[in-house]
Amino acid sequence: MSDNTPKDKDSLDPEKIKELNDKVDSIKENIRKGVEELKKTEALINAQNADSLKALAAKLASLGENVDGIDLPKSEPEEMFVIPTFGRPVMPSQITPMQIKSDYEEIITQIAQSEKKTFAIFAIDEKLEKKGKIRPSDFPKMGTLVKLLHAKAVPGEVHFVCEGIERVTIQEWKSFNGSPKAVLEYPENEMPEPGSEDEVKVKAYAMNLVSLLQELLPLNPMYSDEMRQYLLRFDQNDPSLLADCAASVTTTSAKSLQKVLDCTNILKRLELSQDLLQKELKAAKLHDEIKTTVNEKLSRKQKEYVLREQLKQIQKELGTRADSSSEADEYVDRMKKLSPPDYITKRFEKELKKLNTLDPNSPEYAGLTNYLDILTSIPWGEVAKEEIDIAKARKILDEDHEGLKDVKDRILEFLAVGALKGNTNGSILLFVGPPGVGKTSIGKSIAKALNRPFYRLSLGGVNDESVIKGHRKTYVGAMPGKFVQALREAKVMNPVIMLDEIDKLTRSYHGDPASTLLEALDPEQNNGFMDHYLDERLDLSKCLFICTANTTDTIPPALLDRMDPIRLSGYISQEKLAIAKKHLLPKGLEKANMKKSQLKISDSVLKKIIEEYARESGMRSTQRAIDKIIRKAAVKLLEGEKSVTITASSLFDYLGTAPFKREKKLEGVGVITGLAWTSVGGATLPIESSRVNNDAKGFELTGSLGDVMKESAHIAYSYVQSHMGTFCKEKKDFFKKAFIHLHVPEGATPKDGPSAGVTMATSLLSLAMNKAPRKGFAMTGELSLTGQVLAIGGIKEKTIAARRMGITNIICPKANESDVKELPAEVTEGVTYYYADTFNDVAKVIFATGKTK
Repeated sequence: MSDNTPKDKDSLDPEKIKELNDKVDSIKENIRKGVEELKKTEALINAQNADSLKALAAKLASLGENVDGIDLPKSEPEEMFVIPTFGRPVMPSQITPMQIKSDYEEIITQIAQSEKKTFAIFAIDEKLEKKGKIRPSDFPKMGTLVKLLHAKAVPGEVHFVCEGIERVTIQEWKSFNGSPKAVLEYPENEMPEPGSEDEVKVKAYAMNLVSLLQELLPLNPMYSDEMRQYLLRFDQNDPSLLADCAASVTTTSAKSLQKVLDCTNILKRLELSQDLLQKELKAAKLHDEIKTTVNEKLSRKQKEYVLREQLKQIQKELGTRADSSSEADEYVDRMKKLSPPDYITKRFEKELKKLNTLDPNSPEYAGLTNYLDILTSIPWGEVAKEEIDIAKARKILDEDHEGLKDVKDRILEFLAVGALKGNTNGSILLFVGPPGVGKTSIGKSIAKALNRPFYRLSLGGVNDESVIKGHRKTYVGAMPGKFVQALREAKVMNPVIMLDEIDKLTRSYHGDPASTLLEALDPEQNNGFMDHYLDERLDLSKCLFICTANTTDTIPPALLDRMDPIRLSGYISQEKLAIAKKHLLPKGLEKANMKKSQLKISDSVLKKIIEEYARESGMRSTQRAIDKIIRKAAVKLLEGEKSVTITASSLFDYLGTAPFKREKKLEGVGVITGLAWTSVGGATLPIESSRVNNDAKGFELTGSLGDVMKESAHIAYSYVQSHMGTFCKEKKDFFKKAFIHLHVPEGATPKDGPSAGVTMATSLLSLAMNKAPRKGFAMTGELSLTGQVLAIGGIKEKTIAARRMGITNIICPKANESDVKELPAEVTEGVTYYYADTFNDVAKVIFATGKTK
């Protein structure tokens, strides 16, 4: 080795050189790997760009464009076929089946044979389809360029499938009729300026649309295939196609969809599509919610069914539940004990067979078991053994009722006829009379005398025919009519049925119960009475019907004609006294658990109660007065007294002021007592007349008079005025200048009827003659314009009313003489009747002088 070798080279260690070479190699390797990674990244980017370009090329190809690499599309042909359709428009990006008239079959064939297979579709308003002929002005602003995918001709129509490509407008029609062709324009989408706020809004709307579509997808399976197809085919970053896609999948109206098609502004179109999609999503959510609720209810019902079945099995094992077969056996056992007609047996077997096939959980099950329960509880063939013993019946009537001799005789006559023929079937009795005279209790006595069950049905205020005939059993809660209920309660087919207050039936939109009773109360028809619930004939001919009413005025004539009326006129003072002693006072003491020795009431006190506190036809006011005395006496007994004695002087302390004691008896010139009949019995009716002045002729009526009574007053005024010279020559000109006022006291009480004509004429005559009538007289009778006294009604009630007032002389029409003779002796006892054929007869009696010259 030479000494000229540089020291620096000599100083380099071979190991260090090796280390440096290794580092250089490592750097080279890293650079090589980095280059390879860059190449791979570049290749991946190129591949992705190629895929994107291919995807874009595929989209453009679907729109009918010729694509060569990434060159721009060639322009579309300007002139092409235009086909109108009715209903929803075809949206770009939408593949849809269509059907049109066979008139366009040749055009579709030409399109199918063409290279591009494209044509334009415009959606026409469906209302114009009925016109038949379409004009160019009927076409909308915007249509859709479509590509024909498939076509098929059927009789009368052409079916085809097309794919929407882009929007088109008609620039110019080349031909319209036959083979419509037009020059088309392709409007460009109005995109927002890059970097502007609208561009941000467009991206936001696009993202929201994608979110809405993804949210809608799982809610309704109907959208799944179509939406997946759109989401796979189109880039969600393309706002135009995305807006069209979103609008097309909704079920909105054709008008709303056409509005989206007409819109070229991308931002506005996205807003419209978003509104439509939000409505669709809301409807889909609601539908899904309803579906979920229904499924939950079904699941709950299925669970309840399983649990009920398990419970039934447990109860059956424990012996605490009877299944449907045991219920059916119970009905069969019931029916075996009865003797139903053949048609009832057939109906029972039919319904029982239906019951055995029904599921106990069925809605019909409860209704059917209820029907069979009622059908088997009617006492088919069961009758009470009737005992008609006249002596026994007379004894029962006398024990239960005081007086009413004529009514008792009439009932005994009815029973006697029944005894001769062997039964009382086919009879309908009607008891007519004021309240409290014992109509209902007489009905009970008849049932007791006949040894038959008694059923009372109150008809007051009933305005629904279903009360009588029942409801149709198809209704929920349906029940049979009251006649079926009467038979079920009586447990025989021949009870005594009382129809109480039959005069107070009313009519409404539910029907007319009075007309319904025509069938039940007709002996010729009621053997086949049809109840709506049973829907089978029911024999009511063995029942004895007893009806009660206060008056016959409100009973329809057809219904009244089917009844045998028996009138109860009311009680006189002696009868009321006997009833109070024998019935009311003992029953009141028994109810209060008092002994007879603890309360002492003399006959004179009872008579005073009847005359001053209870002056009505019936006995209810008397009973209330006695009950009030018993209550006050009970207080004194508890305070330490051993017995209570009621005297006439102490009666005020128990009952207060007597309502009839203050009643003043009107007497004098121009004052006459008349007699009137009311629905609650007879009543006295004082009539007074007075001369007001002599300045002018006139006649005034007051006192709440009805039209008939006013007419009677004018007749009386005309008759007396025209015949004044006959009765008193000196006063023949009395009425020429006199202003007469005729009044009937108790002006708050309405009054009507013709029977006060004689009374009013006598009052006017007394005034004109300035002569008072005889005391102790009352009168009744209708007066004609020629002075005839005509017959009236209610003579018994009027006689009783006169006796209550202490009047023993009654003037009545001669035509009523036979009615007076029929009155019971206890009613006419002490009463003198004066019969008048004309008004002259009345004047002779009341003024005791006859005609005054």
